[in-house]
Amino acid sequence: MNILDKDYAAGVLDKASPPCLSLYQPTHRHYPENQQDPIRYKNLVKVLEKSLLRKFPRIAIQSMLTPFLDLADDHDFWNHVLDGLAVLGAQGIFRVYRLQRPVPELAVAADSFHVKPLMRILQSADRYQVLGLNSREIKLYEGHRDALDEIEPEAGVPRTMTLALGDELTEPHQTVASYGGVGGGQAPMRHGHGGKKSEEKIDRERFFRAVDRGILEQHSKPSGLPLILAALPEHHHVFHKVSRNPYLMEKSIDVHPDALPSVDHLRQRAWQVIEPQYLARLAALVEEFAAAKAKGLADDDPAKVAKAVTAGRVGKLLVEAGRVLPGRIQPATGDIEFGDLTNPEMDDVLDDLAEMALKKGGQVVIVPGERMPTATGVAAIYRY
Repeated sequence: MNILDKDYAAGVLDKASPPCLSLYQPTHRHYPENQQDPIRYKNLVKVLEKSLLRKFPRIAIQSMLTPFLDLADDHDFWNHVLDGLAVLGAQGIFRVYRLQRPVPELAVAADSFHVKPLMRILQSADRYQVLGLNSREIKLYEGHRDALDEIEPEAGVPRTMTLALGDELTEPHQTVASYGGVGGGQAPMRHGHGGKKSEEKIDRERFFRAVDRGILEQHSKPSGLPLILAALPEHHHVFHKVSRNPYLMEKSIDVHPDALPSVDHLRQRAWQVIEPQYLARLAALVEEFAAAKAKGLADDDPAKVAKAVTAGRVGKLLVEAGRVLPGRIQPATGDIEFGDLTNPEMDDVLDDLAEMALKKGGQVVIVPGERMPTATGVAAIYRY
């Protein structure tokens, strides 16, 4: 399964040649609701096929649709979906993302991928990762306030001590001494140094260092998400001492995930750690917006924000989660034409603003409605 954070950070979705096929649908984790998911998916693939046939002969679109059709028949995949699904395909690219949030149904063939639903997920302020750790192996989880799931660590992250250290696992140091001289008839005597506990401590620290390096490079840097350690208390000090991960939170969960009744119990414990930081971050952004607006360096008028985004003036942009403002933005001028979403040429202005701000190097944060400092669905803090 593809990793959304990593692909987005690497610009994989920006490098596709048209036509680009984008399919989104809500999915269900449990029976019997999940029985309808592959049926709805096949119907969306048919929508893609009809769209492609308007411009291309059937023989030309066959290779583009083959990976989509193969996924439709993957029974194991459909038994392990989450709350939403995104499938993107183009020449030489096929990406499947299981999503922890539902997304509206959509199937579109265009000159570029439709990535706004993914962007909303990536920029949500409540996301985090949890590292379950003991002296033998790790488990990695990713989630938000309402959901948490175990994820497969990327290549480069050792899952066990054996994989991390391999043949370098420390053995008790021994020396061999012979008493009585050569040919003295006495067997050599072996003397151990260090002891078992000392060797285990060395191995544990080396394992923790290898895990820390792998998680930082393969997960924390690409995602930028805060990382919570979930481990027995005796492992907290050691891991924090060897860690070089700036995303590792100081506060930890003092139990290994396996000791909890369910993943949802782990989510509750993780949210207790994350929530204060999450609320503090949002409060700081709201305060920053108010201070900037008092100086004329912020705005909540979508029309003014659109022109500022187009000019590259927006440093931070708060967008209300779930809010839709139908219309389209002229990329050259920043002028907004408001309209109706039933018009296929109209989109969501707020999503367009967020996408444009990101491309201009701005920071975008998706904020729940009750935390937004404005009533317009947008709050922009200007660079100048």
